Amino acid sequence: MTKCGFVALIGEPNAGKSTLLNRMVGAKVSIVTHKVQTTRARIRGVAMEDETQIVFVDTPGLFKPRRRLDRAMVAAAWGGASDADIVVLMIEAHRGITNGVQAIIEELAKLKQTRRVLLAINKIDRVESETLLSLTEQMNGLYPFLETFMISAEKGHGVGDLKGWLAKHLPDGPWLYPEDQIADLPLRMIAAEITREKLTLRLHQELPYQLTVETENWEERKDGSARIDQVIYVMRDGHKGILLGNKGDTIKKISMASRAELETLLERKVHLFLQVKVREGWLEEAQRYSAIGLDFKDGNA
Repeated sequence: MTKCGFVALIGEPNAGKSTLLNRMVGAKVSIVTHKVQTTRARIRGVAMEDETQIVFVDTPGLFKPRRRLDRAMVAAAWGGASDADIVVLMIEAHRGITNGVQAIIEELAKLKQTRRVLLAINKIDRVESETLLSLTEQMNGLYPFLETFMISAEKGHGVGDLKGWLAKHLPDGPWLYPEDQIADLPLRMIAAEITREKLTLRLHQELPYQLTVETENWEERKDGSARIDQVIYVMRDGHKGILLGNKGDTIKKISMASRAELETLLERKVHLFLQVKVREGWLEEAQRYSAIGLDFKDGNA
């Protein structure tokens, strides 16, 4: 009998949700950088375990929203949690119970009582075992978690146990995706996310969230290669200069890194063309939101 169900990964920014998703799926489907708040849309990664298909909803980190983009991201995160069969709350072992974690637990209490919630304590290699046991007791005192898993998403410790538990407890039913499909996000969007990751890694100090990437055109060529045209929207002329770099050096390096990863993902040659455009008000344009999988109306104050 096959099983299939949805699992939502929730937690504060940088708790390791995207790293865990990529580890479970065995391929890169979510942007992973050292900068907080890098996942914007609910990216579904699909993992197989025996006869079970686990569909992961990777949510943006939950934080106190200030701008329209922030509000839309938080709405997406809670939307993912309320739709899932099982919710996994991820916290960082070395940071413990932060104000943010407490706020998430308060929100979790408002979800239906039938909702099954697991606790995953990540980055366990950063603390002593006594600290872990104490944190486990404290967290379970705050919320009735079904199970607690101690993991290192980066190194893979404990991830197999968590995946096995999820596979066992998801409902019976047909698979929703072909066995070899790893994400239901359109390839255009995954390609844009990869380029945005390279931008964030290279320019994490200069350009925080004032940019977005869209795949404008995707052309399959007769020789089996793909031509991908992407636009990077920034808010100011000064940002464009930072992106381009001296004699276009920065954008060239970003393009090369993105193209290399796209070729690995698509297993064929990619011709990637990047263009930088200044759009001062992109944070207030509904079209930009739908391009990255968010609902513009969710950002209404």
